[in-house]
Amino acid sequence: MTSENTHAVAVAQETDWDARAAAFDDEPDHGLRDTEVRAAWADRLRAWLPEHPADVLDLGCGTGSLSLLAAEQGHRVTGVDRSPAMAERARAKLAGHPAEILCGDAVAPPVGDRRFDVVLVRHVLWALPDPAGALRHWRGLLRPGGRFVLVEGVWGTLTPVGIPAARLAALLEPLAEGVHVERLSDDSLLWGKDVDDERYAAVATV
Repeated sequence: MTSENTHAVAVAQETDWDARAAAFDDEPDHGLRDTEVRAAWADRLRAWLPEHPADVLDLGCGTGSLSLLAAEQGHRVTGVDRSPAMAERARAKLAGHPAEILCGDAVAPPVGDRRFDVVLVRHVLWALPDPAGALRHWRGLLRPGGRFVLVEGVWGTLTPVGIPAARLAALLEPLAEGVHVERLSDDSLLWGKDVDDERYAAVATV
């Protein structure tokens, strides 16, 4: 891990996510309040997730926006976030849907011996001190034929932080049969604005 990323991980871990929960959904790609942004994410999820109803584990689910989209597409969702305030907002957002929101560590989610068809993670791996170890643990939570759906990127110019797509693909290769990386930077609808940094999804079947 570079010194810049070490600093970024420390900052992410020290962030008071409970305090940020109230304004978290103000970002277009967090709250998905804009209908076009929401539709863009719904279309991507529909392509990444199984066609049939599946058990989806959304780790670091935040306020539950992606969990809600997955539930609306017929999937059974378990969301996990370490912030009680984030988890509370996610529960409210998913009320009435086949979903369970747990408060706990995304690295070692409190799901016991349950297994899932999909591990869905957005913008979490970059903030972990040992992303390779997290991926190995999550691999054990997937059923045979399950898949990772990981949305990550590299942000910033002077002191960029994140995980380059090539590095994440290399971490996934020992754990999966096939890794597909999909560039997301060019789709401004996903972010509610034009972006010029590296943003992507890695979908890998185990």
